[in-house]
Amino acid sequence: MAIIEALVRGEAGSSYRPEVRPAKRALDISLALVCGLLTLPLLFAIVVLIVLDSPGGVIFAQTRVGLGGRPFKLWKFRTMVRNAEGRLAEYLTAHPELREEWNQTQKLRNDPRVTRVGRLLRKTSLDELPQLWNVLRGDMSLVGPRPIVSDEISRYGENFFLYTRVRPGFTGLWQVSGRNDTSYTQRVALDSYYVRHWSLWLDFSILARTVPLVLGRGAY
Repeated sequence: MAIIEALVRGEAGSSYRPEVRPAKRALDISLALVCGLLTLPLLFAIVVLIVLDSPGGVIFAQTRVGLGGRPFKLWKFRTMVRNAEGRLAEYLTAHPELREEWNQTQKLRNDPRVTRVGRLLRKTSLDELPQLWNVLRGDMSLVGPRPIVSDEISRYGENFFLYTRVRPGFTGLWQVSGRNDTSYTQRVALDSYYVRHWSLWLDFSILARTVPLVLGRGAY
């Protein structure tokens, strides 16, 4: 965790270069198209499992903050029950000892809102496959900071400016550097470091590290 601690202290250098964005965008489109076509049978199977598992829609859309601070709709396979926010409020009221965990990471290890199929999809990160459409639309990049909701802007402080300079990512430096085992402060530091030190080589490195991490650990 030493590298993360260094980033939190602000040991960073050069800035993101907008002149190389066309190359990054070309990489996004080509790889998203290939991945989308290769996973079509898997996408169909996931749709069937969600429908059979619990009532509700197949796709979940949530407004996130994107390039330039503009809002966009992020797409995911639904992994939660109906009235998920109400269920969360009831759960945190009944288990106040878990409120700090939620406030720190915006996640719970044993989230009562998540369905049976949802747990599998989250464990493998397959719930995020619809975001390939966000990449093709230009809302997101394959690699970048994890897209945040408006309530999280204050957590970024002065680093929010860096966040808005790039498209948020399908995967990113935070995801391959500890993800659920890091604090939110460390997450912000990793996102800021990525923007300051971006290169195509860094993107390829993060993409290469993403697959084994997802297969080995996944998310919650």
